[in-house]
Amino acid sequence: MVADVVRTWVAGWAVSRRTPPPVEKPWGFYVEVAGNAGEVGRHVLPEAEELLVRSAAASVCVPRTWMKMPAEPQEIESWLPQGWVVAWEETGHLMAVDLMTTHPVAPEGYTTTMETVGAVTYARVLDAAGEQAAQGQMASLGEAVVVDRVMTEEAHRRRGLGDLVMRTLADHALETGAVLGVLGATDAGRALYETLGWKKHATLAECVYRP
Repeated sequence: MVADVVRTWVAGWAVSRRTPPPVEKPWGFYVEVAGNAGEVGRHVLPEAEELLVRSAAASVCVPRTWMKMPAEPQEIESWLPQGWVVAWEETGHLMAVDLMTTHPVAPEGYTTTMETVGAVTYARVLDAAGEQAAQGQMASLGEAVVVDRVMTEEAHRRRGLGDLVMRTLADHALETGAVLGVLGATDAGRALYETLGWKKHATLAECVYRP
């Protein structure tokens, strides 16, 4: 089950970020990332087995290549060869939910806008002046969607705008035939998503090649 959620997540992440499609590898997938100073590419492993982790790590010779997998960071740290470090601060949470319609209403003084470009839908919350207060996006994969880049501007936090973005995206996903939502969350994001019924399926351990 977790491996399937990881596969959905990496496929949707690539669509959302408009990277080349994930390339299948013996240990999982590789996604090339362009235009990011901190990352040139990432290996995503659906299963965190020692042999797979070591094989993926050994295939890397380019600094700023990342590796992500469903595992606790302390479990994989001893498997990493020289030059690899666990990115403790980047460790996240793989989450999923069975989508439900909720018909969200924007708080007074705010409006929501939706735009779909290809397979990616963008939800934005605007304040009374028309400035962006919150945003989020999702990639459509048929019966599943992958939610990405949900954020609220600091001046507009604690007003339920993140909740509004998530519910707006979920309603739109259901209208297009999706039934499952998947995302990779930070600690702060996890707290919000759990209030909306999202369940954590695994910790997402992250490490990076910094020789």
